[in-house]
Amino acid sequence: MDYQFAAIEQKWQKFWAENQTFKADSNSTKPKYYVLDMFPYPSGAGLHVGHPLGYIASDIFSRYKRLKGFNVLHPMGYDSFGLPAEQYAIQTGQHPAITTEANIATYRRQLDQIGFSFDWSREVRTSEPGYYKWTQWIFMQLFNSWYNLETDKAEDITTLIEKFNASGSADVKAVCDEDVQSFMPSDWATFTDEQKQEELLKYRLTYLKESTVNWCPALGTVLANDEVKDGFSERGGYPVEQKKMMQWSMRISAYAERLLQGLNTIDWPEPVKEMQRNWIGKSVGASVRFKIDTTNLNTQDAIRNTDFIEVFTTRVDTIFGVSFIVLAPEHELVQALTTDAQKESITNYIAQTKKKSELDRMADTKTVSGAFTGSYVINPVNNELVPIWIADYVLAGYGTGAVMGVPSGDQRDWLFAKHFDLPIIQILDGQKDIEVEADPTKEGKYINSDFINNLGYKEAVSYLNHWLEREGVGKAKLNYRMRDAIFGRQRYWGEPIPVYFKDGLPYLIKEEELPLMLPEIDKYLPTESGEPPLGRATDWSYEKQYEYELSTMPGWAGSSWYWYRYMDAQNDCDFASKEAIAYWKDVDLYIGGSEHATGHLLYSRFWNKFLKDLGYVNEEEPFKKLINQGMIQGRSSMVYRLSVLSKSGNIKDSYFISHTLYQQYKKSQDNGLLAAWMIDFESEDEVSISEIHVDVNIVHNDILDQDKFRQWRPEFIDAKFIYEDGTNSKHTKGIYHCGVEIEKMSKRYYNVVNPEVLAQQYGADTLRMYEMFLGPLEQSKPWNTNGIEGVFKFLRKFWRLFHNEEWVFHVEDSIPAKAELKALHKIIKKVQDDVERFSFNTSVSSFMIAVNELTDLKCKNRQVLEDLVIVLSPYAPHICEELWSLLGNTDLSNAAYPTFNPAYLEEAEFAYPISINGKMKMNLSLSLSLDEAQATETVLANQQVKGYLEGKTPKKIIFVKGKIVNIVV
Repeated sequence: MDYQFAAIEQKWQKFWAENQTFKADSNSTKPKYYVLDMFPYPSGAGLHVGHPLGYIASDIFSRYKRLKGFNVLHPMGYDSFGLPAEQYAIQTGQHPAITTEANIATYRRQLDQIGFSFDWSREVRTSEPGYYKWTQWIFMQLFNSWYNLETDKAEDITTLIEKFNASGSADVKAVCDEDVQSFMPSDWATFTDEQKQEELLKYRLTYLKESTVNWCPALGTVLANDEVKDGFSERGGYPVEQKKMMQWSMRISAYAERLLQGLNTIDWPEPVKEMQRNWIGKSVGASVRFKIDTTNLNTQDAIRNTDFIEVFTTRVDTIFGVSFIVLAPEHELVQALTTDAQKESITNYIAQTKKKSELDRMADTKTVSGAFTGSYVINPVNNELVPIWIADYVLAGYGTGAVMGVPSGDQRDWLFAKHFDLPIIQILDGQKDIEVEADPTKEGKYINSDFINNLGYKEAVSYLNHWLEREGVGKAKLNYRMRDAIFGRQRYWGEPIPVYFKDGLPYLIKEEELPLMLPEIDKYLPTESGEPPLGRATDWSYEKQYEYELSTMPGWAGSSWYWYRYMDAQNDCDFASKEAIAYWKDVDLYIGGSEHATGHLLYSRFWNKFLKDLGYVNEEEPFKKLINQGMIQGRSSMVYRLSVLSKSGNIKDSYFISHTLYQQYKKSQDNGLLAAWMIDFESEDEVSISEIHVDVNIVHNDILDQDKFRQWRPEFIDAKFIYEDGTNSKHTKGIYHCGVEIEKMSKRYYNVVNPEVLAQQYGADTLRMYEMFLGPLEQSKPWNTNGIEGVFKFLRKFWRLFHNEEWVFHVEDSIPAKAELKALHKIIKKVQDDVERFSFNTSVSSFMIAVNELTDLKCKNRQVLEDLVIVLSPYAPHICEELWSLLGNTDLSNAAYPTFNPAYLEEAEFAYPISINGKMKMNLSLSLSLDEAQATETVLANQQVKGYLEGKTPKKIIFVKGKIVNIVV
């Protein structure tokens, strides 16, 4: 029987599911290998062909590792909390759980159809109460922990309380808020429970704090930076503004140095590591206090008993060049420092800033804007007055929310100073052309710098740091750009935060009360008074008297620990047992997108380190090796409508012109072409051309199916075409060539290709191999189905190897020929090398070569073909399972990968090129065992060589073994 892929694939997918073929054993004596994919958010659109790329690669590697004798854990689940389901719920009134369940069913069907070797017994869904119970539990551990700088790890909050009881706050070295109190043990003993709770909140690893957030009024929620683009929400395109809100935060900054150093221990793509390094933003510098001048302020109380502005700088040596101070528009002192004369301009500027996201503010380096507060600070090193401005390039959450402007040494400061006519002070004799641009040099000696004049850079920095500390106005400091992570969303479809409020302070519910379930509500919008959707819940309170937290956790909460749940997914007593964690340890291979570098990947490392500090897990880093798969881009098909408009603007005639004609007309703008194409056109008429995306599923090899196009949309029912040769569809039916654009795969561009359609048309094995064949895994590449038939024909040819002319299964138990073993062992070695370095695309072409060689050799040898089945099975598992069964075997997934024998690739003979006086005349096959004397003797005895020599005696013979023979006469 010919290759019946549909029946074969359904048979083996059913077999794998019923027999739980890929269920991992946590007690195996085999070495473990944990392969993980970034689990998907199940959207209503389902998968397109770009989504499975990383899954196919991880599946090939997982199957290969099983063949290599490893106990492989390859799980899959769903990141099933999210804003899209909630937005759909708002629009339709349908509960997000119903939408999510339907979307998951679609994803599961599509994933099964591609034949992945997932261990579905360990499936997780972040929106299941049995899962988010443990997400809430981890939150509780964070709330009950603090970061001890002496031990450099998180500890239970009780150890901090013990320190307070024993010695007060004096000897506590912790990562904490800046406004912690200084107290003796006796003072602590007199604190009320509320006062103690309030003080401890300043140390906890998750805490409440007023933060500047991306607030989207239309969505009624806070958005993460990566959910905002150009001041609008990525979801829905609604305006986003900066707003101060009381929010839960996580003290990820406590782990800044460990997160930074850990990057040196993991095998990740360098660009991802560099993104995290930049996000963490370690810098060595100094903290400087600029005293506020209160002369122009109404009262000293206006600045809330704070008499200075603190600035962190990496160039303390430039402090004599400061000509202005810039505060973030959200800085807590802005209102107090604004004089009456400046109030209107400051208010207007702050309103404009709220329309921009933080990412936009950081990225815009060209626009110069700002507003003067009317107030001044005093430079501590020379007592000069320095004006205080606000500008949107300074962010409240970065450093202290204030920077000192040194225009001679920093280009952004230079542009600001030029724009607002502020002084530009030269501070080093090595600075050049500072009237033209800033010069950040550290070379030369200091000038205009009082007591550091004539010093070099290192001397000046050392002297200033000591001077600032001695004078009590600053000190040397290590700073990190990374801020604490906001951990709250004003949404419904997320994990409830297991907290209630008593007298305005947060308290945890009891562990035995987990999970705190999402309550039912009537609508999924914020309340009329502006509370989050959970404010709509009725009879939802703790112990019937205390209000629960109404925000839910952010999307990254459930994904920050999910790989541990896969280790022991059915455990009701722990998030995973100690035994399972000890066995699986960490993820050996993680495949997913680089877009998560400063989100999920960073937060996961943070939670992992925290869990290790408390002794719940054993590894410092969660993911040993990371691979970022490239994006499969859409290959859009375009048609070109040329319309002739009368003087009055009415359409007289309209045709779709083929791609080459479109290019020709676009280049020449010659309306004379229209007559050649038999289009009715008069001199007063105008021509309009529009490019239209067309459904790629009605285009094959860039040729449009005209009948399907006319049926595609009602307005095209009477479409007329002009073909490449200029002929007109009124008279004949020709071939219409579409244009091509490479774009994001999206419904908007009609370029989405459903993997189900291709699997039904060509088979899952063809789809798997073709996606790998498109190019290197890490590179982005356009989707193009033009070559998929070639892969299908290869699999059919592979199937043919095992059958005779009548398609009857037929193999022979003969002794393999040398040529057969050579072809086999070449592919064994090639695939082994390719898979180990994740070069899957080169393997596909090598398989084609191997099958062609064995076909030419008419190979029917059981031993050779059996090993070939094993080698190909990670790539095309269905066809290989069927052939493995026909060969009389069982359990292909636990077969042993064939051992490569280099002896089979050694050549016994070589076809030497024989040259006379440097001119190649012929090839002569000689045994490679011959030495130079034996080889030259054999060459000279050859009758054809004698004919070329014409009786002449060689003067010299140049012999290079395995290369050439050159006879000089």
